[in-house]
Amino acid sequence: MFDTIVVATDGSDSVRRAVDVAVDVAARFDAEVHAVYVVDSGEVESTPDEVRDDLRDALDDRGEDALDEVTDAAAERDPTLEITAEVREGRPAPEIAGYAREVDADVVAMGTRGRHGENRFLIGSVAERVVRTCPIPVLTVRQLTDEDPRRTTI
Repeated sequence: MFDTIVVATDGSDSVRRAVDVAVDVAARFDAEVHAVYVVDSGEVESTPDEVRDDLRDALDDRGEDALDEVTDAAAERDPTLEITAEVREGRPAPEIAGYAREVDADVVAMGTRGRHGENRFLIGSVAERVVRTCPIPVLTVRQLTDEDPRRTTI
């Protein structure tokens, strides 16, 4: 059912659970995993010229670390999983959707903070934009709070 899974990561806590779910699905279906991190070009371009290159380098490093987390999670779950990792630069939602189309993905997995109440209308998140615009199914995985009874601690 799933041959290619794209995991969009930014290295945040809200994505870690999505990485675990995506890797688990990939292991069950013997699918290849494509991990993508997008350096937000809008964020980079809005910084002063004097620090722009430093910011871009820092975001590239953060991206490499985030992709290493996906690779490590996959190796821990199933060392035979095929992982392709890529850092891109652009607007995150279109870049993620474009990458998913390029690799002919069957599903895109992303984390979301799962806000409640009035904040749910103010999300404006990359995950929401990908869900609304990506022609490929998107699996959103909500980060569990410390109080959530489904959260397990190791």
